[in-house]
Amino acid sequence: MPFQSKFTNDDLINFLSKDGEVVTSDQVKGAAEHFGVKVQSVTKRINKLPQFQKVTRGTWNLSVAEKLERVYEGLPATPAVEENIVPSKDPNYVPFGNFSDVKRIINSGMFYPTFITGLSGNGKTLSVEQACAQLNRELIRVNITIETDEDDLIGGFRLVNGATVWHDGPVIQALNRGAILLLDEVDLASNKILCLQSILEGKGVFLKKVGRFVKPAKGFNIIATANTKGKGSDDGRFIGTNVLNEAFLERFALTFEQEYPTTKTEQKILEKVSGNLGVLDEKFCENLANWADIIRRTYNDGGIDEVISTRRLVHIIRAFVIWNDRLKAIKVCVNRFDDETKQSFIELYDKIDADIVTEESDDN
Repeated sequence: MPFQSKFTNDDLINFLSKDGEVVTSDQVKGAAEHFGVKVQSVTKRINKLPQFQKVTRGTWNLSVAEKLERVYEGLPATPAVEENIVPSKDPNYVPFGNFSDVKRIINSGMFYPTFITGLSGNGKTLSVEQACAQLNRELIRVNITIETDEDDLIGGFRLVNGATVWHDGPVIQALNRGAILLLDEVDLASNKILCLQSILEGKGVFLKKVGRFVKPAKGFNIIATANTKGKGSDDGRFIGTNVLNEAFLERFALTFEQEYPTTKTEQKILEKVSGNLGVLDEKFCENLANWADIIRRTYNDGGIDEVISTRRLVHIIRAFVIWNDRLKAIKVCVNRFDDETKQSFIELYDKIDADIVTEESDDN
């Protein structure tokens, strides 16, 4: 055979794999002779290639790594998402709280991992979605649970048409696209979330199963939302939340504390929702906003254990559109609370809205 002074990694892999899955020192010598180079040159290159797994001195195994690499290159798994994944603009959205800061971070194009914490239903996730919608930025949202692991986030092998092929997970898709990665309810995660450590440092990730390194494209960033600050929930309100690894939390550059909107802002939100649904009742929206504000202040003072979220107020508005009955709309949406709390909420609203008595008596 003629000598080949120049040869590629694929040339070397194909030459060494033709005799089986185990590569010996004799085969390395044969490769050196075939390509016209020194044995040390072949050995050095083998040790740098992820396709070769060293077994003992002078022996390498191609059975796992090389096969996986061929699977990835020869038959790509489920193709990357090609459609537009920019969120739609919500006609009901009213900016408040940390929205302008979140939007500014995204618009900067910098890699700046951000953590947003706050009580349930106060617009944490929606603010990120709408910031991306206004900036025309792609967003990939991953809802985290205790079961979420590396396979769910980074990717893994899937069975496609009878063949086992590699599939990029949402994190890899976001890295490749330069999209915003939203880790929603991240405080529900287990320690398996630590597979994101290098990504949270802006360094990308090495896919060890296929020997491929993925660098973050320009514009990629990570934003996480949570009901807690990653320290667990002592009061039991958010059962299932976990104490997150300190090293994981430390990789987030900053933390925003999201509060519920002011009474006026919340009233505006409810008016937009009801108006777009074709049943605008400004007085009802005003009463609901004041009612929620009193409940939250009582909650903050330790007087009650439950709170009415902005999301629940929107539920009430939608129920009102269905039944056109203020009291019924409130009742069906606060039935989720225990009897004592539910009754106290209804009685409080009764004191705020004089018209509610008339509506109640009409039902009797």
